[in-house]
Amino acid sequence: LNCFSQSCSSVTLPESLLFVSTLDGSLHAVSKQTGDIKWSLKEDPIIQVPVFLPEPGFLPDPSDGSLYVLGGKHKEGLMKLPFTIPELVHSSPCRSSDGMLYTGKKQDTWFVVDPQTGEKQTSLTTASSDSICPSAPLLYIGRTEYMITMYDTKTQELRWNATYNDYSASLYDDQKYEYKMSHFASSSDGLVVTVDRDSGDVLWMQRFDSPVAGLYLWTQDSLWRLPHQTVATETLRYLMFMAQSTQSHTMRWSYQFTQEQHIKSCFLCALYVGKMDSHLYASTSLVHEGVAVVPHGLTLPRIEGPVTEGVTVGSGRGECEITPSTDVKYPPGSTNPLQNQWLLIGLAYEHPEVLNIGKISFSPAEVLGHGTAGTFVFRGHFDGRRVAVKRILPECMEFAEREVQLLRESDEHPNVIRYFCTERDRQFTYIAIELCAATLQQYIEDPNYPYSSLDSVTLLEQTMSGLSHLHSLNIVHRDLKPRNILLSVPGALGRVRAVISDFGLCKKLPDGRHSFSLRSGIPGTEGWIAPELLVNAPKGNPTSAVDVFSAGCVFYYVVSRGRHPFGDTLRRQANILSGAYSLDHFMEDIHEDVIGRDLIETMISAEPESRPCTASILKHPFFWSPEKQLQFFQDVSDRIEKEPTDSAIVVRLETSGRSVVRTNWRMHISAPLQADLRKFRTYKGNSVRDLLRAMRNKKHHYHELPPEVQTALGEVPEGFVAYFTSRFPRLLLHTHSALKLLEATDRIRGGLSLGAWGHPSDAGTVSVQPHLQLAVTGRALVCSLDLKASLKLGYVRHSKWSTQLVDFIGHVCCLCFPISGLHLIDALLTCGSYNCSRVDNETKPRFGL
Repeated sequence: LNCFSQSCSSVTLPESLLFVSTLDGSLHAVSKQTGDIKWSLKEDPIIQVPVFLPEPGFLPDPSDGSLYVLGGKHKEGLMKLPFTIPELVHSSPCRSSDGMLYTGKKQDTWFVVDPQTGEKQTSLTTASSDSICPSAPLLYIGRTEYMITMYDTKTQELRWNATYNDYSASLYDDQKYEYKMSHFASSSDGLVVTVDRDSGDVLWMQRFDSPVAGLYLWTQDSLWRLPHQTVATETLRYLMFMAQSTQSHTMRWSYQFTQEQHIKSCFLCALYVGKMDSHLYASTSLVHEGVAVVPHGLTLPRIEGPVTEGVTVGSGRGECEITPSTDVKYPPGSTNPLQNQWLLIGLAYEHPEVLNIGKISFSPAEVLGHGTAGTFVFRGHFDGRRVAVKRILPECMEFAEREVQLLRESDEHPNVIRYFCTERDRQFTYIAIELCAATLQQYIEDPNYPYSSLDSVTLLEQTMSGLSHLHSLNIVHRDLKPRNILLSVPGALGRVRAVISDFGLCKKLPDGRHSFSLRSGIPGTEGWIAPELLVNAPKGNPTSAVDVFSAGCVFYYVVSRGRHPFGDTLRRQANILSGAYSLDHFMEDIHEDVIGRDLIETMISAEPESRPCTASILKHPFFWSPEKQLQFFQDVSDRIEKEPTDSAIVVRLETSGRSVVRTNWRMHISAPLQADLRKFRTYKGNSVRDLLRAMRNKKHHYHELPPEVQTALGEVPEGFVAYFTSRFPRLLLHTHSALKLLEATDRIRGGLSLGAWGHPSDAGTVSVQPHLQLAVTGRALVCSLDLKASLKLGYVRHSKWSTQLVDFIGHVCCLCFPISGLHLIDALLTCGSYNCSRVDNETKPRFGL
């Protein structure tokens, strides 16, 4: 499989091909322009169900795996169930409220196909794979087999089982990519008609041997599912006839919809029930008025008329008495066959306009979205307030109660979805939560989103603030992705907030615990799951760092406007496991990109302990405004102004500084500023400290500068900061990294602290002895020594322990800082906690004492 990810990963296929999946399991490659079949690949049927079914019978929909039940416990007739076969498999093993046990199995397969001939080279599964990777460009098609079984605990019998096959493909956004065709498929006989969306011209027709289950387009090395409309066969033929009856030599479907004087057509939503290999299936389709609803060739007499209770008019003053004295029967009528073709069952059931459950009301027709395990979200009201109503199945009651508990605990933060109320009826649990305007995914991918001008960095900062709040409550989200980050409805001032939603997979960690187990399965959504959740032999239980990894992927998705650091959908999770990421959206000579890359690279690190905590992320320069950046440059320059050239911080600041200042920073500033700098003092062009000093001085004397210099520098702070960071894109990141050493030195010496720009601890505290604590944070070290405890315990009087202490501190510090032991031991001695005379002669030379 290694070679699969290398030489064969770049498959090129002409975009002139369209892929049509049919119920019999065939995948046909056809010309998108003419409809000619190039080749066909035969696999197992899309749907496989038992032939003989006890009541009630389940009818699967081959297009998406939806389920319909015919003849339920109360003989309700035909009803659509609120879940699909894939959702049942993902939720299994589970138990329904009526005692039904569900077990499921999922099997993924890759078909390696020659794109020119359609010949299948090999199949890749978890059980077996061909280790030989052909050199020719090949087509990799993913297919998933879902197997579901229902057991009745009351009768101790197998109730029903089915197998559903689906190709791995994301839904194609035809509005984003301006797909110019519309596809119509017959509900029963495999006829496909393709129409030009703009002109209404019929481009081509093709008849396949089996009804169509799906249409796919090949783009960006993967299959994309195309939307298509299933139409009753008679309706499709009717449309074809109407198109051919026009005067134009080209069949034009737009005619009957634009000509007022022509026959007006009314299309209704219906359910087609078909038969395939001795089993039934159901498929939604459109039908026009006048289509008969009895199977072709079936001769049925008229049914015997209804039995009606007669009416007897009694005597009296206009009074009448209704008595069941007479049975009136209508005789059977004609037995002539009806002229029709296919069985169509109309969807007679209509949802009520508004449902009221306790204090919650909503319209079933206003669906905002849906999730796993049959969860739907509707637009509704609670106590006069507009809300989103989340409807959850009884089988998921335990998850719903946990989600409500976590919402109650965490929703006080403005960047966490707000919870209002929970109601229940006999079928579902309803949760009223804050109504939002869109998801983060819609904000990025929908060009027509009304608030597309929102500042993306602000939205990411708000998201991280909400996540930091959850982590402070020991709550791990475990399913962070663009669809679970919502954008609020604009407030009174027109402001939009980013809020974290969907707490279904959240985990509350007990006090004192920092990790969770995976006994209940791997949480999250494929493509956004941290690698430590997927490895076979993890080093330890996962922690809240899994959320930081997902957030890093979300960050890159937002700043790159829709790209993922680990590639396209099909290869994404495999790349996460192997650590193969790409941040090629970032440019090395752009200040914002340098800062963004530094943050995101640490967030998506394969090692959980290398990822920063949420508090550290919020302090990263990625979120700093120009005003804060300028203040940072000034504070650092003030702090190091009088430091000697050989001091640790200056050495650290000037290390690798040549690339920061681009050899000589004076050569990259405008001529008026160069001339102004020469008037007052000498600046070294190769020094980072001198560049910071020049920035500080010009900021302090900005209003005294000549007009041409002010014009060149721009307004303070935005223009001023951009002037320097655009010329020296690594300056802020380099200075910020050097600050880590400065902060540690300031804490030990007790000098001026720059804690406002600090780096919160991710690592905890290391205990050396009962009286000594060393706190290690990334590359910074803070030492605390209880002198009284040392004297009381007698440690300071023991030269041997003194040597061990200095050895240990020297070892840790030399790993943390690229400076000599002299500065480290000197920093420790300055605290007054240690006496140099206590260090024996053997130890002194090692640290320059």
